[in-house]
Amino acid sequence: MSIKVREWLRALGLYGQTTHEDRLEIDKEVESRTGVDCDYAIERKMIDKEEFKRIVMLILRRRKEALEKVLEKMAKEKVIV
Repeated sequence: MSIKVREWLRALGLYGQTTHEDRLEIDKEVESRTGVDCDYAIERKMIDKEEFKRIVMLILRRRKEALEKVLEKMAKEKVIV
């Protein structure tokens, strides 16, 4: 996992809102968008903090949507009340 991702998440006050898996997904998304290693992209300012925040929000939204789908399915199957 990227050291810079953890640093930026802490600086933005978002570290506590993310899981280890979220941070790995953030790494992958930064690498996908820049085509280089996540730490390198951040160090070389290939991504700014605003774009980084958008990536974080995207990953958190994906996790929330996935959780909602699971809960919806469980409710339909009457696994939960």
